Amino acid sequence: MSTDNTLLNAVIGAVATFGLSFTGISPVLGGALAAYLEGGETADGLRIGTLSGLIAALPLGLLVVAGFVLFGFAGTGAAIGGIALLIVGVTLVAGYIVALSALGGVIGIYLNGEL
Repeated sequence: MSTDNTLLNAVIGAVATFGLSFTGISPVLGGALAAYLEGGETADGLRIGTLSGLIAALPLGLLVVAGFVLFGFAGTGAAIGGIALLIVGVTLVAGYIVALSALGGVIGIYLNGEL
């Protein structure tokens, strides 16, 4: 099932990341799937894996928006601290997802060449 549509492959990898979230290594698996479908060189796998991770991390942006709404735009120290903590946490999780998806992309290209 090889396609030439990079965005479609990245979305398929992002959906696999969500679907396999119970495994603990779902970003690696999603990035590997996207890169396996894409094919190409190692740099291509790194690119498609990263793109898949970015798409998978987009829903975390909704969490930030919900945090702004939940804490309100009040100027109190608790609200500002809560928002800052939320942004730091979401940034770390998004980085984790993107980095492991990029690693999965390299693995997917390797598997594409071997299988």
